[in-house]
Amino acid sequence: MPHKEGSLEAPTRHPLDWLSDGFYDQEALDQELTRVFDICAGCRRCVSLCGAFPTLFDLVDATDTGEAHEADKSEFGKVVDQCYLCDLCYMTKCPYVPPHPWNVDFPHLMLRAKAVDYKRGDVKLRDKFLSNTDALGHLAGIPVITQTVNAVNHTVTARGMMEKALGVDKDAWLPDFAARKFRGAAKKSSASQAVNGERTPGKVAIYATCYVNFNEPGIGHDLLAVLAHNDVPYELVTSEACCGMPLLEQGNLQGVADKKEKNMPVLAKYAREGYAIIGAIPSCVLMYKHELPLMFPDDADVRAVSEAFWDPFEYFVLRHRDGLLKTDFKTGLGKVAYHVPCHARVQNIGRKTSETLALVPDTQVSVVERCSGHAGTFGVKKEFHRTAMQIGTPVFKAMAQPQPDYISSDCALAGHHIEQGLEENGLPKAQLAHPLTLLRKAYGL
Repeated sequence: MPHKEGSLEAPTRHPLDWLSDGFYDQEALDQELTRVFDICAGCRRCVSLCGAFPTLFDLVDATDTGEAHEADKSEFGKVVDQCYLCDLCYMTKCPYVPPHPWNVDFPHLMLRAKAVDYKRGDVKLRDKFLSNTDALGHLAGIPVITQTVNAVNHTVTARGMMEKALGVDKDAWLPDFAARKFRGAAKKSSASQAVNGERTPGKVAIYATCYVNFNEPGIGHDLLAVLAHNDVPYELVTSEACCGMPLLEQGNLQGVADKKEKNMPVLAKYAREGYAIIGAIPSCVLMYKHELPLMFPDDADVRAVSEAFWDPFEYFVLRHRDGLLKTDFKTGLGKVAYHVPCHARVQNIGRKTSETLALVPDTQVSVVERCSGHAGTFGVKKEFHRTAMQIGTPVFKAMAQPQPDYISSDCALAGHHIEQGLEENGLPKAQLAHPLTLLRKAYGL
């Protein structure tokens, strides 16, 4: 394919045509995979991002001509399996994304391929199990079950059995279930008077997220404490289901649509009443701000929620610019090695977390902007766990270099993955703490 200069315009994204019959046509999919793979093989800028591109390039290089259209199309699935939809190739590397006429959207092409496989039934029981976060979350808060599951997660013999039965790597870190769910333990609302800023709504609706609700409720309590300290009234949304991101990663687009139907009537009400909707997990924020609008471009509720959804630190930085964020910090944090998760980077909101933490006196924040390799369920699967650790190795080394007092990431899964990587590589240990936990500590709350 002849060379053509990349576009200098800002990337734009076309809606996902997932409701059309052509979207699931295998022959049409193979043609598009071949077209895009030829472009990628002639460029190779993304070779260091993940396993998908080295796998693709090895496949192409094995042909006599070095062209993707000569490759065995039955092998294309190996490339698709290595993509965990981090979106970094689209947002940070590829010069051929739309509006460039070559119209390359590698992550959404991989998503299409996953959706075709899912619709055909080519999905493992393990993957369906891991992506059903709502069902798994019902285990949280039931004392006997919670204690048993948590014990299994920390038992070598049981983990070996789990690896054989489910394909969950015996060495991969797995989150515990909380003894008490966040939504059951948190105060449902605060009574402070709303103060709107120039850029930010003065009242917040909290979308807890599955992970905070079922696994690490402390992150949610830290968020509430910081909001209360800053006199920002909040409400927990009246009900919520999974955002659908784990289902999206499996290609289960109808499952995403089903979750959307449960969440949108509730969240749209808050959006139209002028609330900032905040979730503490970057993947969930990305789902509402970007992915759902691309799946449902004509849905007014989806658009309203997208415009109202905020990353916590995006909200805090703009409150600070409005002169409404308190800076009466009591405790310095020392050296903080902060990791920017992929799903935060691709939101194009900038380094809002590190910008906020840098407001704290006696605090030095070093920033690592590179994929940790965990990528949701990808990093716990037996066939990919070692790859996930290899992808994360540069991050582990960079996080350890300043010999920090704390390591931190907005993505709790990435944080634990980094902590495991530091230990496995014999690197200096530091205390793992979520950025919201650090901010609460800085306030002395």
